[in-house]
Amino acid sequence: MHNGNMGTLTWLDPSDPDGDFPPVDYALREPDGLLAVGGDLAPERLLRAYRRGIFPWYEKGQPILWWSPDPRALIYTDQLKISRSLRKTLRNKVYTVSFDKDFMAVVEACAAPRAGARGTWITREMMHAYAQLHELGYAHSVEVWNGEGKLVGGLYGVLLERVYSGESMFSRERDMSKVALVYLAEWLKARQIPVIDCQLPNPHLMSLGAVTVARHEFLTRYLKS
Repeated sequence: MHNGNMGTLTWLDPSDPDGDFPPVDYALREPDGLLAVGGDLAPERLLRAYRRGIFPWYEKGQPILWWSPDPRALIYTDQLKISRSLRKTLRNKVYTVSFDKDFMAVVEACAAPRAGARGTWITREMMHAYAQLHELGYAHSVEVWNGEGKLVGGLYGVLLERVYSGESMFSRERDMSKVALVYLAEWLKARQIPVIDCQLPNPHLMSLGAVTVARHEFLTRYLKS
């Protein structure tokens, strides 16, 4: 399926688990980096996608949509911006942080309806897919618990090569998703992982230190061994 000079949209056959993705240069400029449609969310296909800078993102009722935006929004793990108010939250430390303690609780919290949103892109199919990646050791969560032991913030994503691909975060109390991000950055730095892939920029991410990088630079510097 062609779209003028803007690129080529590829349809993936769900009955062909070995069907490959096209080069990311084929991704459409508008919408932001749409590359392919269809296929499935089997772990093998998901891992092939992430290793090439491709990720799934779609809503209930849509086919699976695969994206590779250009430019890419990244947070360097040693350049996270911590505001004065967040530093105060970190100092007060009326919470505890864990890693991979309750992955599915984080995913379910991220999928919960949010104020002003029509629905969620984290469908049951997506939840099952990332649960499988977690069981295989590729998907990881950060959990933030309040003093009463309740889950009040967190995030999850996929770790491959030199990149942690952040998928979603949530906060039930002020700054708790940011706290999760701070601890994630420290955890990644300790493992010499330099980059958190935020996929697409937005004002919230930019306030935390996200920068935009050309897709080619992102792929060649961080995903090519």
